[in-house]
Order: sequence, then C-alpha cells, then structure tokens
Amino acid sequence: MLWIKIKRVARSGFYSFWRNGFISLSSILVMMVTLFVIGSVIFSGAILSSTLNQIKDKVDINVYFVSSASESDILAMKKTLDGLPEVAPPVVYVSAVDALAAFKKRHENDQFTLQALDELGSNPLGATLNIKAKDPSQYASIASFLNDKTAEATGGTGIIDKVNYYQNREAIDRLTNIINSANRLGFILTIFLIIISVLITFNTIRLVIYMSRDEISVMRLVGASTNYIRGPFFIAGAIYGFISAILTLILFYPITIWLGNTTQDFFVGLNIFHYYTENFGQIFLIIVASGVVIGSVSSYLAVRKYLKV
Repeated sequence: MLWIKIKRVARSGFYSFWRNGFISLSSILVMMVTLFVIGSVIFSGAILSSTLNQIKDKVDINVYFVSSASESDILAMKKTLDGLPEVAPPVVYVSAVDALAAFKKRHENDQFTLQALDELGSNPLGATLNIKAKDPSQYASIASFLNDKTAEATGGTGIIDKVNYYQNREAIDRLTNIINSANRLGFILTIFLIIISVLITFNTIRLVIYMSRDEISVMRLVGASTNYIRGPFFIAGAIYGFISAILTLILFYPITIWLGNTTQDFFVGLNIFHYYTENFGQIFLIIVASGVVIGSVSSYLAVRKYLKV
C-alpha cells in the first residue's frame, strides 16, 4: 500500500511538472539564476582564495646571522623553527657563500659595489634563514620566538644579527587586515545573494502552486492527507531543481572557457575553466543538491497556505 502511494505521488508530481509547461519553464529559468549565483560564488571564492594565497606566498621574514656563526648552530636553529606550529616548512637555509653569489648577481651591473666587495678580501655576508608562516598573522609570534628565551636555549641568540620582520611589520599587518576583511565581506555577500535568490525562487514556485489551489482544496475536502497533497508538488519542485542544475552546469562550461585566459592573466594564474573541470565533481554535487533542495523545500512550504479549507 505504501509503495502504491509513493508511485502515485511521484506520477502526480511528474504530471504536474509537464502540465504546467510554461510556468514550469519560468520556474526553471528563475532557479537557474539562483544556481548561477551559487556557482558564481563558488568561482569567486576560488579566485579570492587563489589571489590571497599568492599574496601570502610573497610575504616572508629573514633571519640574518653574523658572519662568524657556525653552520651547525644555524642548522640547529633551522630545525627548531621547522618544528614550530606557526611555521610553514621547510625553512630555507641560504649559506654565506650562496648569499654572496646572490648579492653579486643582483649588482652585476654595479661595478663600484663589486669593486668595493673585492677590496674587502673576505665575505662580509652571513647566512640567512627564510621563513614563511602558515598565516600572515603568525609572523609576530615567530619574530617573538627568535628573541625570547626559547631561541636562547638553542644556543642561537649570539649568532643572530637581525630579523627583518620589524622592517616589514606594517606591510604584514596591512596584508592580514586585507585578508580578514576580504573573507568577511565574501561571506556576507555570499549569504546575501543566496537569500535573495532563494526568495525569488520561492515566490516563483508559489505562483505555480497558486494555479493548482482549487485542486488542492478539493483534495483536502475529500480527506486526502497533508503529505499526499504536498507530495506531487515536492516531486515537481525537485524536478525543477534538478533540471535547473543540469542546465546551469552546461551553461558554466562555455562561460568558464571564455573567461579562463582572462582570469589566468588577471588573477595570479588561476584559470577558471581548469578549476571548473578539475573540481567538477564537487561543483556538480553542490549545484544539483542546492537545486533539488531549494526546489523541493520551496514547494513543500509554499503549498502550506492552500492546505486550509
């Protein structure tokens, strides 16, 4: 008996979908707008995340050691820093010899500087450690570590010449504020757009159900259960959502191809088409699930008004 009811409800849902052809098409188009907004939010989030990560990668701090520091002490410091939870390993060790070679490379056209360096007769540069934090807000903690008793316990306090965090502190703090503000703004904008889109979809589906208000009243009068009445509209809403999702995913394909090279040029190498194809499984699930849930739940709630005779 239960299976028969389920089949009957499902059949009625498909019939309701096909019967209201023009209205069904309108609902699908409106839901496509909603799902397009959700998809655009996904792509915008990917672009924002990629851009911020690229900016983060350009931020670092360097520990400069005195020229007399032994390699073993510096490597001991490196090992300790690699173990810090704030540090994104590996910490890069640049020996004094490599530092000198890099300095000469940067000033290869400055003969005065190279001549002065040759006159010294020895390497005036010390080794360095290049450190990247997992998050820009953690650079202060790393810099503090290099100056506290923990650093002294490694035997490295006397070998550190300087840490350039304090020269870059303003830029790092500004970057941290930009990242936090961008994340908050992105979240608020996402919620706002999704709510607006869902409300538009809900009201469109209410129009579909309004056309069936007399049918609902008759079913209610003859004693049909609430769930039995709601069932066909629930199924029809799910169909709206599923078809809208598939059409939206198809629409994204040429759009992302068209925008791919543009995003790669303007947003630090992220090709949005490659992102779409590489993450298609996740995007498919999100868009289809959103469409089915929005369509079915909107129908389920919208029919409530007409369940009272």
